[in-house]
Amino acid sequence: MEELTLTTPALLFSAISLIMLAYTNRFLAYAAVIRSLHDKYLEKKNDSLLRQIQNLKLRLNLTRYMQIFGITSLLFCVLTMFLIYVDFHRVAVWVFGSALILLIVSLALLIKEIQISAQALQHHIADIEEYLKKK
Repeated sequence: MEELTLTTPALLFSAISLIMLAYTNRFLAYAAVIRSLHDKYLEKKNDSLLRQIQNLKLRLNLTRYMQIFGITSLLFCVLTMFLIYVDFHRVAVWVFGSALILLIVSLALLIKEIQISAQALQHHIADIEEYLKKK
């Protein structure tokens, strides 16, 4: 087996940084939509708006966990580099493996969040199609 070097965990820095940027953008977009829906809900107590807010709450929580696992993965990559630097190679391999698993969990949560988002959009499309049939 090839030895783990400083460059291996360092390669994940740019990938994880881009992923975290995408996660943060999702989080900010959800926050803006939730604020807008909140104001609309206060004007007219519509069950549809309430369901949308609940759906966004779930997606916001998933995004938060995606961020937590992604940041922890990045932290473990940095820890791996430190452990390699101080010649704790065996521990570094296990920490780096843990970083990869955390990144996998983060990406799996992203898949789940995308499925929920697509399902929510399908409900909107169905509502529009039902409205058009009535016309």
